[in-house]
Amino acid sequence: MRLFSGDESKKTIHNNKKVSMFLNTLTPKFYVALTGTSSLISGLILIFEWWYFRKYGTSFIEQVSVSHLRPLLGGVDNNSSNNSNSSNGDSDSNRQSVSECKVWRNPLNLFRGAEYNRYTWVTGREPLTYYDMNLSAQDHQTFFTCDSDHLRPADAIMQKAWRERNPQARISAAHEALEINECATAYILLAEEEATTIAEAEKLFKQALKAGDGCYRRSQQLQHHGSQYEAQHRRDTNVLVYIKRRLAMCARRLGRTREAVKMMRDLMKEFPLLSMFNIHENLLEALLELQAYADVQAVLAKYDDISLPKSATICYTAALLKARAVSDKFSPEAASRRGLSTAEMNAVEAIHRAVEFNPHVPKYLLEMKSLILPPEHILKRGDSEAIAYAFFHLAHWKRVEGALNLLHCTWEGTFRMIPYPLEKGHLFYPYPICTETADRELLPAFHEVSVYPKKELPFFILFTAGLCSFTAMLALLTHQFPELMGVFAKAFLSTLFAPLNFVMEKVESILPSSLWHQLTRI
Repeated sequence: MRLFSGDESKKTIHNNKKVSMFLNTLTPKFYVALTGTSSLISGLILIFEWWYFRKYGTSFIEQVSVSHLRPLLGGVDNNSSNNSNSSNGDSDSNRQSVSECKVWRNPLNLFRGAEYNRYTWVTGREPLTYYDMNLSAQDHQTFFTCDSDHLRPADAIMQKAWRERNPQARISAAHEALEINECATAYILLAEEEATTIAEAEKLFKQALKAGDGCYRRSQQLQHHGSQYEAQHRRDTNVLVYIKRRLAMCARRLGRTREAVKMMRDLMKEFPLLSMFNIHENLLEALLELQAYADVQAVLAKYDDISLPKSATICYTAALLKARAVSDKFSPEAASRRGLSTAEMNAVEAIHRAVEFNPHVPKYLLEMKSLILPPEHILKRGDSEAIAYAFFHLAHWKRVEGALNLLHCTWEGTFRMIPYPLEKGHLFYPYPICTETADRELLPAFHEVSVYPKKELPFFILFTAGLCSFTAMLALLTHQFPELMGVFAKAFLSTLFAPLNFVMEKVESILPSSLWHQLTRI
């Protein structure tokens, strides 16, 4: 028994000597190479993590660990039972979140030939993304085609034209359809894409109105003769509404604002159920241009309802009207001394309500961020909607004396009222998390997308940044002071192995020597 104990102690001493000899043989160059390699690897990981976070908004390591490693380790969501119990209560908010991530057609979208293409000719930049134009193509196929188009040669040509990706091919197909007969949708395409001025577009839309009105009256008489005629009448209705709305927008662009207002009011009276075009937002903008604030308030009273979907135009126009009542005399210093009056409080609350709905708008209205041409589609509560609103309404805010000053003094106070993290909203449903991804698809690459809420850097980016900095510092110190760093490294490794040696000694003293001998042989 004692012989075994002596042999084991000799082996331990021998192993310790081997470790100390190994540490003594390590040169400073080894430590420089080790720390330099560690710094390089951690730096590469940091660069990749940062690129992945900027592109996808999440950490790659975190995503892999949650998606792949957690199921392998048997991780289960502990809140699954709680979630099942509260699913009924949360279903309404989930449905609202999904609907708020829906992409909508921009009610104030520009003319592709007369405005978007002109921007491209001047700057060489494409203001529309492929995703945005593809959504427009889908809208055109939905609004301007029906199943019976193949029975009419001109409509059959236009049905193919709306699916064409090449603009010149679409324009050629529209001309081909007009050679057969007066086709309203062919005039629409030419007015949108071939006309280089608003005046040319208006002329083509008037020709489209003449053709479309005739088709609408004929299909109106036959709509009850079968599902095919009903679908054709629905298509003709969409075409007629689209033409009249665009004609009103042409009049607004050409300075005939009163005429535009009358056309929009008549259109809303004639087709009150067609809310998909959001014509009331066109009407609000035109009324603000006329400074008809009482009429604006009347429109808001009808459409700023809890049962209707909100928009930046609705919320910020309501805020503008309330700010108009107090903004000319508003002073932050005076308000801090005497407190806010009832009217000022109402204006501030309206601004907070608007900012909570879309927090991206104030930076464009205050010209803290540069504007670009609005896209053809917008995401409500997103950066795309903010651009579309500010592009047309910035002039109306500037026209109201003191309105932008009041906005500048109060808009940031909204964020102190919203819970963080945004588990629940204050006046609206929680801000959807899908806006950044959708806005990046809708807005051109040269535009810096506004993101809310600002995403915190993931833990692994901070960790790799710290690791890279620490190892780079070690490599630099080792290179500059090799002898001193070698002493520190040996002392660190000795200290690191000291607990292991202590445990080994304790195990040797506790276990029987024969058993320990058998274990060491294994």
